[in-house]
Amino acid sequence: QVQLVESGGGLVQAGGSLRLSCAASGRTFSMYYMGWFRQAPGKEREFVAAIRWNGGNQYYADSVKGRVTIARDNGKNTLTLQMNSLKPEDTAVYYCAASRRLIVVVTTSSEYDYWGQGTQVTVSS
Repeated sequence: QVQLVESGGGLVQAGGSLRLSCAASGRTFSMYYMGWFRQAPGKEREFVAAIRWNGGNQYYADSVKGRVTIARDNGKNTLTLQMNSLKPEDTAVYYCAASRRLIVVVTTSSEYDYWGQGTQVTVSS
């Protein structure tokens, strides 16, 4: 089992920045990919970014590309999401996720085996 705990959400004005963190514990050696998804009220959960746990290949949704950076610290078992130039449409609950699969479709939530509880990000206009 892998446990994921997000932190760093909050209220920010449009144009501002936030840094989300996800602390992983448990059988972290079993993870191959980690990602961030978000879900706004009344909408489906959507992919934001993903990274290969060992090797660092990064993947981004078009809606956040250029404004968001995903990174991992293997030594600290921590995943981060640096978000800049935030927009009101970025408002959502952000979830950290981990996959045990060697080959995944990183944009598909069902490819991930473990999820955090989520952290709220609210961007005011």
